[in-house]
Amino acid sequence: MTVSNRIKLGGWLRNHKTLLSAAKPFNKIIYTSTGSLHTLPDFLIIGAARSGTTSLYEYLIQHSSIHSAVGKEVYFFDKKYNKGINWYRSFFPSKFSKIIISSLQKKSFLTGEATPRYLFHPHSPKRVHQVIPNVKLIVLLRNPIDRAYSHYQMEVDHGDEKLTFEEAIEKEEERITTDLERMEKDENFYSVNFYRKSYLTRGKYFNQLKRWFNFFNREQFLILKSEDLYSETTETYKKTLDFLNLPLIELNTYKPFKMRKYDALSEETRKRLSKYFKPYNEQLYELIGRNFNWK
Repeated sequence: MTVSNRIKLGGWLRNHKTLLSAAKPFNKIIYTSTGSLHTLPDFLIIGAARSGTTSLYEYLIQHSSIHSAVGKEVYFFDKKYNKGINWYRSFFPSKFSKIIISSLQKKSFLTGEATPRYLFHPHSPKRVHQVIPNVKLIVLLRNPIDRAYSHYQMEVDHGDEKLTFEEAIEKEEERITTDLERMEKDENFYSVNFYRKSYLTRGKYFNQLKRWFNFFNREQFLILKSEDLYSETTETYKKTLDFLNLPLIELNTYKPFKMRKYDALSEETRKRLSKYFKPYNEQLYELIGRNFNWK
């Protein structure tokens, strides 16, 4: 079954709850038995959340040499690692498709996925290295103040946040510390609450990247400034294709995805957070050898 047909089937099943419920017990058996027939990803977009990962992935899969996964986010290396490698493989194109396109048609063939929670998850780097040690890793980093506020607005839209932004960041530590500590100690524990409420914590990029650098060579990373994706989209897209060793193409449009409209952050809160993030940003700049000049 082709990837496009599987996506259509998945959408059809989601609208038929009884069939979906009946099919669930057989999913793991089917995926495990057929997964070995599928490829593993050549690249991952690992984060950060609310930083343009959806837009970049949508641009990439318009390239004729990039074949999408079944869905942008698979959540394998953070949330669903216990499902096994063949379950993960089943989200990607078949090995037969790759052989036909790359060997017989003499065309490049790449596939990948984008799960922005991977960047922060404490055990994802080790897991990725065990499964796909030569994978290429793409990281989008957004001004942590804007990332935090966008993250907050998303949770409000979803109905999962009732506090004001100022109240939420004031209470963040007490809301997430226990879950974070447990996630770090227990590989089998996963906290949705942590990801929903970690507005400031997930903008401290230094420790997150350092953890990944412990497992992968720097040459395997493309670290992009999200603001460049927004303001210099064509150049950033071409830079990404070059990183993936693909021929450069120009898209007709660069439509932004998952953009939200909301009231601006107050200047008082922005100034406060600018001071808060300054030491963390300076650590990041030193680590990657680049100054993003986030204000």
